[in-house]
This record gives sequence, structure tokens and C-alpha cells, in this order.
Amino acid sequence: MINLIDIGNSNIVIATYNGGLKNTYRYTTDKTKSVDEYYAILKDVLDDSKAMIISSVVPELNIIFKNLAIKYLSYEPMFIGPGLKTGVKIVVDNPKEVGADLVASAAAAIEHYGEDAIVIDMGTATTITLIEKKVIKGVAITAGLVTQRDCLIGGTSQLTQFEFKKPTGVIATNTVDCLNAGLLYGHAKMLEGMVDVIKKNHHKELPVLLTGGASRFINDLVDQSFIYDEYLILKGLITIYHKNVNKK
Repeated sequence: MINLIDIGNSNIVIATYNGGLKNTYRYTTDKTKSVDEYYAILKDVLDDSKAMIISSVVPELNIIFKNLAIKYLSYEPMFIGPGLKTGVKIVVDNPKEVGADLVASAAAAIEHYGEDAIVIDMGTATTITLIEKKVIKGVAITAGLVTQRDCLIGGTSQLTQFEFKKPTGVIATNTVDCLNAGLLYGHAKMLEGMVDVIKKNHHKELPVLLTGGASRFINDLVDQSFIYDEYLILKGLITIYHKNVNKK
């Protein structure tokens, strides 16, 4: 069994792979936990693990998960980074700035949807990645939905925390529904506008892939040509893993 791990700023997502994606689990990212504490939380998920590949945008946790695998599982995990075959070329000013999660998503997009795509990944930040002929040509970054909500709540005196839910309309008549309408419809229409500009500037139609933990909140609000793929990063991790162990 192979464990696929996506370490993000807000959440850690772990999946098991045994001929196909099996169970997935989501945990809150905690940079203060030790190797032993993480193993105590994850040991049931890691039972029978024979290998591990990790996409991480939290450098502080890389050594934690590396040492966890070495200490408790007796192998060294594979991290997305320089030296791995990914099937993705990166043509930007500083390729080292491109996050491992974006590389994993791009690898999955190329493997499953073709060599050209726009990938929208909604996490702590919302990223929009342009892929052409298996090359990451550039990325746009904005604040993610949860980040926007928390910033708004933290900066106002009369607003309190609330859960996202699908708004009944663009205009609402109570505070929570107004917030959901503004944030969810606002984010959805912003993404549609960005996609339209990218397609116009590059003079071509491209498949648009929607993924990330917060994408489920707007999946029904965006253009229905958008392809919702909840497990895109995890698919990218297994694709990259297979490229580096010379089997498929």
C-alpha cells in the first residue's frame, strides 16, 4: 500500500493507494506537533504502508514526516521537488517558487485531461495555473475562501464566524446568507472572469479543472463546463510516484 500525502497550510490530506485511490482522510495542519504526536494520530491510516509520496507547502513539517516514516515505517518517503521526474516542465521566473501542490496538480491534469489545461486549486490561497503543452506557463494567486472569511470576521466588530453553505441567491436578507452570497458568488464569478481573460489572451479553449478543499463550496455556482476533480492532487502524486519507480 502506498500513502499519498498533501500537506497544506490549513489541512493535511492523506489517501491510501492499492491499485486505485482508496480511503482519504483530512486533518488540521499543526506545525507544533512532533514526530511521535503525528504518528499517534496517523498510525491507523499508515498501517501496512510500504511507500509514501508527499506534496508539501509547509517546510517545517517536511522533516517531521520524513522522520516519522524512517522511525515507524522503516523507509524514507518521496517528496515532490527537484530531482523527481514529474512529466511537468516549469517556465517561470523562478521555478523553485512553484509549490509542490501545483506541480502535483499539473501532473494529474496532463495525465488525465491532456497537455493543456487551466487548474484552479482552492485552499488557503486560490491558485489558477496555466498549463500549455505540459508546461506550467504561469500562476495567478488570490486569497482563498476561508482566508477571506476569517480576515473579514477578524476585522469587523459585529460579524461572527459562520459555516459556508450554498446561497439561495446573489442578494440575501440576513447577515449569514449575505456573507455566503458575497463570498461564494463573488469567488465563483471572479474565477469565471479570470478564466475568460486567460482563454482570450491565449486564443484557445482549455479544459478548466476545479479542485482543492474549498472548491466544493462553489462547484454548483461556477460555469458547468468546469470539471470538478476533488482528488486531482492525489492523482498527481501517484502519477509522479509511478514515474520514479519505473512502473505503471
